[in-house]
Amino acid sequence: MNRRGFIKTGAAVMGAAAIPASFALPARAAGTIRVGLVAKSLGNGFFVAVDKGGQEAAKAIGGVEVIFTGPTTTTAEGQIEVIQALIAQHVDAIAISANDPDALVPVCKRAIERGIKVISYDSAISPGGRIVHLAPSSDALIGEALDKLAADASASGKIAIVSATPTSTNQNAWIAVMKQNLSKYPGLDLVSTVYGNDLADDSYREATALLQKYPDLKVIVSPSSVGIVASAKAVEDAKKVGQVYVTGLGLPSECAGHVMSGAMKSFAIWNPIDLGYAVIEVAVDLVKGAKGPGNSLPAGRMGSIAFDDDGVGAMAVPFTYDKSNVEQFAKIF
Repeated sequence: MNRRGFIKTGAAVMGAAAIPASFALPARAAGTIRVGLVAKSLGNGFFVAVDKGGQEAAKAIGGVEVIFTGPTTTTAEGQIEVIQALIAQHVDAIAISANDPDALVPVCKRAIERGIKVISYDSAISPGGRIVHLAPSSDALIGEALDKLAADASASGKIAIVSATPTSTNQNAWIAVMKQNLSKYPGLDLVSTVYGNDLADDSYREATALLQKYPDLKVIVSPSSVGIVASAKAVEDAKKVGQVYVTGLGLPSECAGHVMSGAMKSFAIWNPIDLGYAVIEVAVDLVKGAKGPGNSLPAGRMGSIAFDDDGVGAMAVPFTYDKSNVEQFAKIF
């Protein structure tokens, strides 16, 4: 969570009808574009970094206010309340990493009908509830990268996945590619996929259970920045460093210690700061009248992003971090 927590987001985590007049936000400056930047949940370092990039874009563009907010838990219900509050605040755009692709569609449709530009990023909303979706990379590239990371950790043996939630759009897509692509690595045997709900305690318990159920497990792959850290801690606490390796998608600042401990050989992630920057650039483009699907939109220092006819655009290939570079990048995000 951005350590400014609820104070920064104000009434944004309350239902729209629950915002009393005495707590109304001050009027926006003339001409200011306001963008609600919605995380899957507060308290996740990935989204704190996304917010940092969003604030950088707002400053670069000028006349843009980013309202960073989200629910306290990774639920669709919590995000629906947040979106209702943003609608009540008459924001110009909403950018959201969805906890459920379909459950958010009705409230997002309502926002669009009121003239708010709604986009998803990281984890997609189904097309009926957004104009465009900005993916940090393509599903194919991410899924293939996860398989390669697992193979680099151990050329053979049993592997398991600690994912976020069963309804997480992006995680499910990446895991589907992983499964399809595993035939390229005949030595690897995927034995289980479990869900830690993008919560540290839940992910730790699931990883610990895997270690107990599969004493010969070789690799835990977590495509969740929360799950990868929790899984590494579980391996360390179980005294299985060097026997079981953890890999997946994580933040250098959170994973560096586990790389140095030997619990991780390598992991990957796109730069969430750049993702947040691009999200705000695209949202502002749409507010200013740009058309998304089938077009390329300018994204400041990120160049331009091409969106297909379904409104999906991708940024870049995940970058791999290991002992050679993780401490350098840990100073950045």
